[in-house]
Amino acid sequence: MSQDKYVSPLSERYASKEMQYIFSPDKKFKTWRKLWIALAEAEKELNLLGEDGEPRITQEMIDELKAHSEEIDYDMARAEEAKVRHDVMAHVHTYGYQCPKAAGIIHLGATSCYVGDNTDVIIMTEGLKLVRKKLLNVINELSKFAMEYKDLPTIAFTHFQPAQPTTVGKRATLWLNELYMDLSDVEYMISQQKLLGSKGTTGTQASFLELFNGDHEKVKKLDKMIAEKMGFDDVYPVSGQTYSRKVDSRVLNVLAGIAQSAHKFSNDIRLLQHLKQIEEPFEKNQIGSSAMAYKRNPMRSERIASLANYVICDAVNPAITAATQWFERTLDDSANKRISVPEAFLAVDGILDLYLNIVDGLVVYDKVIYKKFMEEIPFMATENIMMDATKAGGDRQELHEKIRQYSMEAGAVVKREGKENDLLQRIAADPAFGRTLEELESLMEPSLYVGRAPQQTEEYINEVIKPLLEANKDELGLTAVINV
Repeated sequence: MSQDKYVSPLSERYASKEMQYIFSPDKKFKTWRKLWIALAEAEKELNLLGEDGEPRITQEMIDELKAHSEEIDYDMARAEEAKVRHDVMAHVHTYGYQCPKAAGIIHLGATSCYVGDNTDVIIMTEGLKLVRKKLLNVINELSKFAMEYKDLPTIAFTHFQPAQPTTVGKRATLWLNELYMDLSDVEYMISQQKLLGSKGTTGTQASFLELFNGDHEKVKKLDKMIAEKMGFDDVYPVSGQTYSRKVDSRVLNVLAGIAQSAHKFSNDIRLLQHLKQIEEPFEKNQIGSSAMAYKRNPMRSERIASLANYVICDAVNPAITAATQWFERTLDDSANKRISVPEAFLAVDGILDLYLNIVDGLVVYDKVIYKKFMEEIPFMATENIMMDATKAGGDRQELHEKIRQYSMEAGAVVKREGKENDLLQRIAADPAFGRTLEELESLMEPSLYVGRAPQQTEEYINEVIKPLLEANKDELGLTAVINV
């Protein structure tokens, strides 16, 4: 690999080969050729005539185009582009050189956006389908994790302060549910994709109307036939020279949504790793710090957060581009979308590979979780203790004030003196509560305080996630490879 020029880290470090190929020049230019073939076929099937009244396009021409559709002379195309300063015409000339019989009908009636914009839609759609597949695989692994730990009590946090307990599995359903929403958005966006079709230089189809001697029905059919040949159900009914740049903005908003969900997950894992409760995978020979040999840094989660920040910000690019287009088109979209759209897909692809890798190897330290739970559970149990004493005839307000005071005192012992939580001993010593220490300690069973967390987890997995996975079982089975 050359070391004397910039190479995107998205290609070298983060994105998969599959996603890289979808946005590769080879994929783009081969799709251009498929679109030129589809245009020629549709024009032939609609009996496009030449000035002599004979069919303008023959089967021999189409066969020639098909025979050379995969053989792109990139050196010649680069030389042509340097000469004509136009990428589409450079490839038209290159294709025509390989197909002398068909040279005169390549790109017939079309403008550059015929291949450029239709290809962009095709590539984004394929990218979304790969994203969908990876989302399904992350959801599958995360659902297994949720079910495995649905009964394991853990302290929940609000404001990152200990709150009413939940279970490790129930917490995982919160991560899951956000991915489920993202999947719905991805599927909706895939269903909304349409081709630009054959709209001409300003979207009026004037050139095609001229080719078909004013036959509006044939021009309309041409549009739909091209879409069908390229595997799409429909075309955008109206456009300028390009499809609306809101399309790019809508797609990247969906990708940014995935980034948001993954970032939230990565935050939680990083905090849990700090608490020594759950850790992301750590390789045998992995180095956490060049200085501190003992470090086990949550590198994968941090990388998710880093890439997610990029995608969330990147989504602003097509939004600005869509907002600032003039009339039927301006070219200030081109350089920006060449960068912002592929990089969003490559970054999300890397994020999902990292997410899958982390979930597949999460390490749960149940004893640490239990220890932390037992440090906090006396505070959690005070409401039950107070209500039991109230039922026995105690004054609710008086009891509440006593517990508040004892909780503050016990908290001070823990924080200022570094000693064990002695709240239960304080309550047991007060006859107003009518409970011995042994009776109070019997209330410290963690499962008594998790509410319906285990049941909610089971219900969510069985009623929402399992039907989804069963319907998409052929998409499952991916394993994530992390480059570095």
